[in-house]
Amino acid sequence: MLLEDERSGLCAIGLRLAETGLVTGSSGNVSVRVGDLVAVTPGGVMLDRLRPEDCPVLDVEGYLLEGERAPSSETPMHLALYAATDAAAVVHTHSTYGAVVATTMTELPPIHYNVLLLGGTVRVAEYATYGTPELAAHVRTAMEGGKRAALLANHGGVAIGRDLDEAYENARLLEWLCGVYVRSRMIGEPRILTDDELQQVVERALTPPVFPRRS
Repeated sequence: MLLEDERSGLCAIGLRLAETGLVTGSSGNVSVRVGDLVAVTPGGVMLDRLRPEDCPVLDVEGYLLEGERAPSSETPMHLALYAATDAAAVVHTHSTYGAVVATTMTELPPIHYNVLLLGGTVRVAEYATYGTPELAAHVRTAMEGGKRAALLANHGGVAIGRDLDEAYENARLLEWLCGVYVRSRMIGEPRILTDDELQQVVERALTPPVFPRRS
């Protein structure tokens, strides 16, 4: 079976996404790339009930190589991100707070310095019908400039990573940031970090503290 380990990995991530509430039922999808091959979750299957053999394998041009089930309808978006970024994994969710922000905002501003882990301000891709080349193109544009995540207008969110675990953690961080923003709006106007404050965070990360040893 092609990409057997990677297809098992998709099942594990699908279960984690369901358990953490980032997806509901068969919504959302996951893929992983190895060379010119891509394994992706199938359409219409609960992500917490996946089996490795359920996950089809395609090449990067979108030709089906192995699998009885049809690939996710969002496969064009996954392939577009692989073509445009260094991603080795893509996680697409319909998480609650991500959908709220994606329905009301044009971007998620930097309300917490951890947004830097996603490339800074998170853009909201223009709306297009799910599964279409138009949506794939909008998401690709939203991820330009080294972004690791984006929101999809009136839809959900997407995150990429160097492997499945990193893509999952980026998706989880995106939802956390959206949750902080939505909740902060309930009690006041969130303070947005300035470019200078974000740059200071970058510089701080590059110069970790040195603690003297007691002699």
